[in-house]
Amino acid sequence: MATAFQETRTRWSEAEWRTRVDLAAFYRLAAINGWDDLIFTHISARVPGPEHHFLINPYGPGFDEITASSLVKIDLDGNLIEPNDYGINYAGYVIHSAIHGAREDALFIAHFHSPDGMAVSAHAEGLLPLNQRALAIIPRLSYHDYEGVALNLDERERLVADLGETKLMVLRNHGTLALGASPGEAWTNIHQLETACTAQVRTLSIGRDHVLIAPQAAQDEVRRQMARPRNPLQGERSTAELVWAASLRKAERLSPGFDA
Repeated sequence: MATAFQETRTRWSEAEWRTRVDLAAFYRLAAINGWDDLIFTHISARVPGPEHHFLINPYGPGFDEITASSLVKIDLDGNLIEPNDYGINYAGYVIHSAIHGAREDALFIAHFHSPDGMAVSAHAEGLLPLNQRALAIIPRLSYHDYEGVALNLDERERLVADLGETKLMVLRNHGTLALGASPGEAWTNIHQLETACTAQVRTLSIGRDHVLIAPQAAQDEVRRQMARPRNPLQGERSTAELVWAASLRKAERLSPGFDA
């Protein structure tokens, strides 16, 4: 006899279930790193298939409670595809529907309100070239000016225009955002952006006068290095794949149960 979980599991295709497990793990990893904000931020994933449905968190459970089967499926118009007990955060719908609708490579999108991300988002100079991580990010980083809580549908057009072809964004006076064509790429991008923000906050806490900005020649060299093919000694798997495999193992150790 099939268990209740097995019956629930068979509601979705194998491809959708894999996406659900990856997205639930993404939420757990965000919580492990302290990048959750009670119930107020969101991570989403495109559902495989032609419908342009996407998955997002139910508005109520914490990130450390999210499971594969609890994720909410909606369409680009905000219609719930399946009933749930919580609904979703409308601001999450506005932001994520905009990007999912405009970018075919936006299979996973993360948006956080971390203290350090918000701090850098309020800095007039944005992310500064203070360390190797920031130098690798800055050429790929975009900015979107604050317009208030993301509840107005007409902001979606401006958000997408500001994002352009980038995969990392600072939302001014708001927080951080990153996307990727896989969970590993999106997780790597948001992790790099968040940790660069933390490094900047810590650096500037010791005073601005004697902070060392990386020389322009070094900034230019990092830009060239980031454009090169990947390290040929790392094997066949991409860096994003390797990062995600290690991150899944960490989620399984520290926050098991996300694949339920």
